[in-house]
Amino acid sequence: MVTNDPLPNHPAPDNPSGKLILLRHGETEWSKDGKHTGLTDIPLTARGEGLARGAGRLVAGYDFSLVLTSPLQRARRTAELAGLHADVDPFLVEWDYGGYEGRTTRDIRSELGYNWSAFTHGVIRGETPGETVEEVAARASRVLTRVLPAMVEGDVALIAHGHFLRILTAVYLRMAPRFGAQITLDAGSVSVLSFYREQPAILSWNYGAELPMVPSES
Repeated sequence: MVTNDPLPNHPAPDNPSGKLILLRHGETEWSKDGKHTGLTDIPLTARGEGLARGAGRLVAGYDFSLVLTSPLQRARRTAELAGLHADVDPFLVEWDYGGYEGRTTRDIRSELGYNWSAFTHGVIRGETPGETVEEVAARASRVLTRVLPAMVEGDVALIAHGHFLRILTAVYLRMAPRFGAQITLDAGSVSVLSFYREQPAILSWNYGAELPMVPSES
């Protein structure tokens, strides 16, 4: 059974001083066109590479004790261009969209005849089995079991994907995984999570390279 507790079997630190920095990878051709991009391993566009470099400037002032990236090339390249030396964590891959991989929401809704969303209605089996939102949340919980203890030692960066990071944020905040549907995350953006009086909190969200951001103090 999936719970909303990021550490269901392990005690989380009461109030780690480090911050959790989330970098969504830069733009790809599919993200630009609004296509669901799960496990398909496609590169960044030229603009996406520029966004990745900009994200690197936004996080330059952090003292990272741990940096993790999805194994997919769009995330690994973002980490590289951002100047971050990241370890690969296979749990950071994007939602497996199954039979909806490579398709836009508009196309799927036209076929089904109702206002489909992955968060509400799920996905179907295709060349890959697909995942439920709860299965993605379970992977996010596994990541957080590694991340939260490292936040005692310093800041942590995760370089990954839009839907996955939105669900991970919901789990981190101890909300239902579907809360991720209510928050947006742009390509190349930087967001910061932390703790405030022992409660998980959002410090800043969805900053783009065009906006100045400096590390927040506790």
